[in-house]
Amino acid sequence: MEIDWLKPEATGRGSVIVVGGRGERADVYTRFARRIAFDGYRVAVVENDTDTINRVIADAQADLSLAVVGSDSGAVAALAAAVTHPTVTGVVVAGLLVSDHEASVQDWDRELEIRSACPVHRGVLSSADALEPGSLTDEVPIATAEALAQVDVPVLVVHGQSDVLSPALDVLELSSSLRDVRVVVVRDGRHDILNDVSHRSVAAEIVQFLERLRLPFTPDIILRDPTGVHAV
Repeated sequence: MEIDWLKPEATGRGSVIVVGGRGERADVYTRFARRIAFDGYRVAVVENDTDTINRVIADAQADLSLAVVGSDSGAVAALAAAVTHPTVTGVVVAGLLVSDHEASVQDWDRELEIRSACPVHRGVLSSADALEPGSLTDEVPIATAEALAQVDVPVLVVHGQSDVLSPALDVLELSSSLRDVRVVVVRDGRHDILNDVSHRSVAAEIVQFLERLRLPFTPDIILRDPTGVHAV
């Protein structure tokens, strides 16, 4: 099967593989993929299947910068890919599952509420064949401190403050097991944080992370700490 890469409009700056979560089809991430591709990155969206992930990584292994972005169960798969594939230079995890915490998903309306507050994305999820309703209750592997400690590449953790499936405080605590990590909590964000109301800000944060992967061992371009400003 041919790999469906979304080509950048400008000169390619690297490759990004997006791994979906439980029950999600690739089309769920079309908006996110287009936004990343607009900034010059070649993007492929895949479902959470080990063979498929390995095949796409192999296709992109010649690229100088190769990041894997994962959401929900795809976040755990993205971290595992970084451990097993030396060509992966960075990982972005969104909605990382770190505990057996379960939220009550009584019906479709509740599932939409848990996933995202964005009306556009809710419309995508409600379209035919976008995902398998009720999949948020499926049992999947969760991240552990031991597994995270094996990850050597930089990791950006993006998590919703109001994620009821994976509480932000639990994610913050476990993320300390990563050797090179930046954690971003999105105000009022829900579980599908790549496709929530603040998806533009989240995508912008991810692009900045991708740019840092291309220029390792150099000072930060954007200074978030005012103490880093000196008179010239």
